[in-house]
Amino acid sequence: MLNDLGYITQDAMFQVLEFQLNIPYVDLSTITIEREAATLIPVALAERHQIIPIKITGKKITLAMVDPTNFYAIDDVRMVSSYDVDPVIASEKDVLRAIRESYGVQDLVEKAVSQMRPDDASLTSSAIQTAEDAPIISLVNSFISQAIKDMASDIHIEPQEKNLRVRFRIDGMLQEFGTYPRDLHPAIIARIKIIGEMDIAERRIPQDGRIKVREGGRDVDVRVSTLPTIMGEKVVMRLLDQQAIILDLEKLGFSTHNKEIYRKLYTQSYGMILVTGPTGSGKTTTLYSTLLAVNSPSKNILTLEDPVEYRLPGINQVQVNPKSGLSFASGLRSVLRQDPNVVLVGEIRDGETADIAIRASLTGHLVFSTLHTNDAAGTIIRLLDMDVEPFLVASSVLGVIAQRLVRVICPQCKDDYLLAPDAVERNFLGVGPEKEIVLYRGLGCSYCNNTGYRRRMAIHEIMPVTSKIREAINRKASSDEISSIAIQQGMVTMRQDGIQKALAGLTDIGEVMRVAYSEDKGGDNNE
Repeated sequence: MLNDLGYITQDAMFQVLEFQLNIPYVDLSTITIEREAATLIPVALAERHQIIPIKITGKKITLAMVDPTNFYAIDDVRMVSSYDVDPVIASEKDVLRAIRESYGVQDLVEKAVSQMRPDDASLTSSAIQTAEDAPIISLVNSFISQAIKDMASDIHIEPQEKNLRVRFRIDGMLQEFGTYPRDLHPAIIARIKIIGEMDIAERRIPQDGRIKVREGGRDVDVRVSTLPTIMGEKVVMRLLDQQAIILDLEKLGFSTHNKEIYRKLYTQSYGMILVTGPTGSGKTTTLYSTLLAVNSPSKNILTLEDPVEYRLPGINQVQVNPKSGLSFASGLRSVLRQDPNVVLVGEIRDGETADIAIRASLTGHLVFSTLHTNDAAGTIIRLLDMDVEPFLVASSVLGVIAQRLVRVICPQCKDDYLLAPDAVERNFLGVGPEKEIVLYRGLGCSYCNNTGYRRRMAIHEIMPVTSKIREAINRKASSDEISSIAIQQGMVTMRQDGIQKALAGLTDIGEVMRVAYSEDKGGDNNE
């Protein structure tokens, strides 16, 4: 009553309740509710008592409650779930919103199943009819909406023998969102194809589509890919959220040492800079951030991409279309006639593109591009394997950045620990059992969905092409020799960069070992 009359704020009320009842307050808008926990009690019980289970810890369930003194609610949850209850306080608005979001999908699934029409011989007409029903429309929308809220990069919809599995890729790792009746598969696929402007009747060959979604006041581009499997069509939807991507070099995880080296490279007026790493290692983010850093009204910047992932203000972006004859090679020739200062070639896939890009960098253009190699030195060998002359590589390439993505430790549940004397990580770190090492890890909480991680950052290896490295390239030295020269001249390997970030508590050593476990080619791991 005091809160409704405006005599006290809700925050003040929660502070008093925390102290008086010795029950913590949680802001549900800042945490991720465990789906397994939410399914432990029926929606009717949650709505009646204004409660929502948020996580499971051992034999206990954490229960967010508007009224934590409601012992009837606690008893009901204990009986229904067979778990002990650990109550926390939450606002009525947050609890009702969480109930809506957590139980909405279950309700939609039940309605969709109840409205399924009998399949005909081809599945097509019945699937299309069902795909236009409100429950299926809402169900597909809920997948996309929840994936955006969870900051997922991809949605996987996979038909299994007895059910339909939906998974989200969050921070680079696939996590199960839910399993649904197998009967919903044709209608869900048909609905996705309808909004992706794809051929609904064609199920024998892969297809690509595109969906524009507006969620939470922002536009999200969804790229759709279908693939026929023995169980039916599998769909992957890639979410490209313009506002979720961080396009700021200061926030991409460059160490002070690497940041200064990279700045000297991209502020050159001409030459080639290459970024290398596997698919999904953040190469595009690094290059986009660099383009924004060098962009100015006095520069003409053009890009050739396949596909154009994000639209950059003030930069001319071109979508490669091999089917119509616009390849990287042909497109690059046209781009060079557009009087550019800076050119981004999305990927060097063949010798022709490599040759044109290198010659462009030698004629007064600053060229950025990507390759798929394991480390910085391997990029040089890859160019030589494309039959690019060694003297062209040596005189054009300013430097190579190799990178991988590691998950960042969740700030809410971060904890430090002493590394055991016999731990296998000591070999990776290059330290003996007598040295005391403090490392960090995430214990797992509702904020990070019990993963111990929240978001990702890059670890880098930056190799400027110096006079000694040029000489090695000209005599076709091996990647091991080129890497050894670079390390002797001060290059920090990805492994060393990752170890430094683990010791600083930004990521854990297990993540670094997962993405950078290889023997350094020279140098001292203890540095």
